[in-house]
Amino acid sequence: MAKTIYEIMHKDRLAAKISDIGECRIYYSSFMPYNLYLEESNAIEDMINNVTNFYYWCAARLLTLDRQYAKEILNSIGMMQAVTDKDRAKIALSYHCTSLTDVFWVRIHGEKINFSDINLFENHLSNSFIDIALRGKQYTVQNESLARDLSTNGCFPKAWQRTQTGFRLLKDGGNDAVERELLASRICRCFAVNQVFYEKDYFDNEKVSVSNSITSKEYSIVSMEAFEIYAANHGTDIKKYVISLDKYNYYMMNIVDYLVGNTDRHWGNWGFLIKNTNNRPVRLHDLMDFNQAFHVYENLNGANCQTAFGRKMTQKEAAVEAVKKIGINQINDVEKNCFGELPQFYDMFCRRLELLKTLV
Repeated sequence: MAKTIYEIMHKDRLAAKISDIGECRIYYSSFMPYNLYLEESNAIEDMINNVTNFYYWCAARLLTLDRQYAKEILNSIGMMQAVTDKDRAKIALSYHCTSLTDVFWVRIHGEKINFSDINLFENHLSNSFIDIALRGKQYTVQNESLARDLSTNGCFPKAWQRTQTGFRLLKDGGNDAVERELLASRICRCFAVNQVFYEKDYFDNEKVSVSNSITSKEYSIVSMEAFEIYAANHGTDIKKYVISLDKYNYYMMNIVDYLVGNTDRHWGNWGFLIKNTNNRPVRLHDLMDFNQAFHVYENLNGANCQTAFGRKMTQKEAAVEAVKKIGINQINDVEKNCFGELPQFYDMFCRRLELLKTLV
C-alpha cells in the first residue's frame, strides 16, 4: 500500500514532511508549529511518536467535544460524534488543517495548492455555520466549507463571521455569560493592558458578545498550552521566557483577572502573539475570554491563580505580587453605572481595587 506523505506548511514555506508511518524530514525547524515535535529518525519508537504527535496536532485544530453544540456541528457535516485523535485529524486534514489562529496548513505531497487558495483570511466561510455553532440548528451542508469553522476552542457556543474589514467572533452562552464578558471588558478598558474589546450585539434575536479577530496573515497566536510542548522539547524555562519577553502584560493579566474575578485563565486562554515573517513571539497576545468572570467573587482572595507557573497562589496573592512589580496602571475610573445588569459585583470590585491601591 502506498504511503501518504503530508507536507506541513507555514504560508507557502515547506516546514516539514511526514508520512503516515512516521518517516519525517524537517526543512525549517524555526517555522514548525510550536506544539508539534517530530524526530528525523528511523527508530520504530520515534516514528510511532511522530505519527501520534502529528495526529494530535491536527486534531487540536478542530473543536473540542465539550463545546456546546459540538455534536450538532459534527452531525451537520456527517462526521462521528465520538472520535479519536486520528478521526479528528482526518476531519481537520479534509480542509488542510487551516485555522484562523495561525498560518499553518497541511497538503498531501503532489497537491497543486498554495496558501492563497485555502487560507481562511482570504477565502470564504460558510455563513450557515453561524446558526449551527450558536444555536445548534441542524443543516445538511458541504463538509469542507463548514468544517473549516470548527477550529474555535472553548465550551461556549461561538462562531466566526466575516465582515468587510476581517472577522469577528460571536459568543453566546446565555445572557448571564454574555453580560459577565461585557462588564469585564468595560472594566479592563480602564487599565493600560493589551486586550480584546467585547461589544454587545444580537444574533437570532438573542444577545451575544462580539470581538474582532487578533490574528491575520501577519500575526498568529500560540497558546501557552502549545508553547509548553515547545519548551519541554527545547529546554526552555517558560516563566523566565515570559518575564523576559513581556513582563508588563503578564503582571497586568494577573491584576485584571483578580479585579474581575476571571476563573478561566487556563493555559489555552493566554499565550503569545507571533510575527509570521519569522514565526517568533513578539509579546503576550491581547487578553481575551472573560465570560467566566466574577466567579469565586465572594471574598478578597478569589480563586487559585492559574498563571503562577506551578506556584500555589490565590488570585489576590498574584495580583499583589504584580502591583509591587509594575503598579496598577489604571487610566480611567470605573463608575458604578458601568456594572449595568450586574450591580451585585460593584462592592467587591471596589474592595479589591482599594486593596491593590494601598500597595502603590
